[in-house]
Amino acid sequence: MRRFSIFTCFLAFVSSLAFGWGQKGHDVVAEIATRHLTPAARHAVDSILEGRSMVYWANWLDNASHTREYAYTKTWHYKNVDEGDTYESAPANPAGDAVTAIKAQIETLSDPSASLEKSALAMKIIIHIVGDLHQPMHMGHASDLGANRIKVKYFGRDANLHSVWDGSILAGGHSWSYSEWADQLDRLTPEDVAVVAAGSVDDWARETLPIAAAIYRSFPEGKNIGYNEVFEWTPVVEQQLLRGGLRLARILNSIFDPSLAVSGPYNPAD
Repeated sequence: MRRFSIFTCFLAFVSSLAFGWGQKGHDVVAEIATRHLTPAARHAVDSILEGRSMVYWANWLDNASHTREYAYTKTWHYKNVDEGDTYESAPANPAGDAVTAIKAQIETLSDPSASLEKSALAMKIIIHIVGDLHQPMHMGHASDLGANRIKVKYFGRDANLHSVWDGSILAGGHSWSYSEWADQLDRLTPEDVAVVAAGSVDDWARETLPIAAAIYRSFPEGKNIGYNEVFEWTPVVEQQLLRGGLRLARILNSIFDPSLAVSGPYNPAD
């Protein structure tokens, strides 16, 4: 069994400094999820968040993780799987990662004895991290800090690959507001929504890995990213934002809507 070295832990800490999807991407995920809540789930979410919307809290954790009070969440924004590792063989981060964090928040939100304060914190965290899980570079390599160390150019300007995927391609593809993004992406039939939302948290993380691998192959060090790359990869950004929103809704519906407890497609314990 491999152990994390001090250096590896440092890499894990530093790679958490990048923001997944940027603010607009997280707003899009939260807005799509909101539109797919059942009435019972929406009531529960509104009660826990005391009237604030999920979009309102969508980016809260990016700031909170850099405060002393919530510094323990810094590694929860991503799960590193280095080249040569599989999802199963990659060493676990002892401080936690996106997958373990999502599962922990599901456990808290599913606990009827949890205080409103604990439930509200879990809600704010899960809204954000489900989005992070679907940003491919948040399943990137610890060795390059989730692609933060891969220097590229974006339309001739210095950048790194992680930042390009956090927001540059998203902004280059469409200049929509978060609600316009949701309007345009959230057009699947109910049957297709069920297919996209199927699976467990681990399934979703595994699904993101080959996307991350393809990005590493397509965006080598020094690449000048321009119109061709924005055109080619914007559909992947759209796909991942939609997946994140529909899957967040599925988690919350399954927790808070009793009618889904037996027949629903998702077991929060997965």
